[in-house]
Amino acid sequence: MTQPAYKRVLLKLSGEALMGDDAYGINRATIESMVADVAEVAKLGVELAIVIGGGNIFRGVAPGAQGMDRATADYMGMLATVMNSLALADAMRQVGLTARVMSAIAIEQVVEPYVRPKALQYLEEGKIVVFAAGTGNPFFTTDTAAALRGSEIGAEIVLKATKVDGVYSADPKKDAGATRYSTITFDEAISKHLQVMDATAFALCRDQKLPIKVFSIVKPGALKRVVLGDDEGTLVHL
Repeated sequence: MTQPAYKRVLLKLSGEALMGDDAYGINRATIESMVADVAEVAKLGVELAIVIGGGNIFRGVAPGAQGMDRATADYMGMLATVMNSLALADAMRQVGLTARVMSAIAIEQVVEPYVRPKALQYLEEGKIVVFAAGTGNPFFTTDTAAALRGSEIGAEIVLKATKVDGVYSADPKKDAGATRYSTITFDEAISKHLQVMDATAFALCRDQKLPIKVFSIVKPGALKRVVLGDDEGTLVHL
């Protein structure tokens, strides 16, 4: 078996990635495909934690949320991530993986609260930990939650799964001449105004010397190749 390049990673999934080609919600075939990729990584012995967004659910109620207080809307988004986390954990259970959902907002009848020592214990036991409800605070994105939890658990890298296979010099959908960066430094990404993560998350990763790998979750086998250290996606580093 090929040795993985990392022992412990934090995988950031967007809620939108769960929609597949649907307008909103969770596409069953899409979540099953993601879980199959996660299972391949788990077989390598990598300790895996996941942060997932809630855009796929919140998108369905977004028109009704227009004009809503920002903090209230953010809390709704956090609850959407709890729903996604439960769906992801159940899909993993169905393929024989053991997952634990830990929420930054107390909903103890449904999921256990986030407690750092417990999360570390689960990872050491080989369980997959899904961090729900973002940071538990409004005005912070799930990108920031990924940077925060990644730092807290001592992850070696944040894997940011998107629909694009890396960071490009320009929008590849609009510019046919756009090129993918194999590696780029935090400072270069800032100077070139490349949107890797939101500013708070990006700054936290930079301060904690936590590299980010941006890759496509819809590309078959990409997650495993990233974990094995192959030239997949874009590595953002110091």
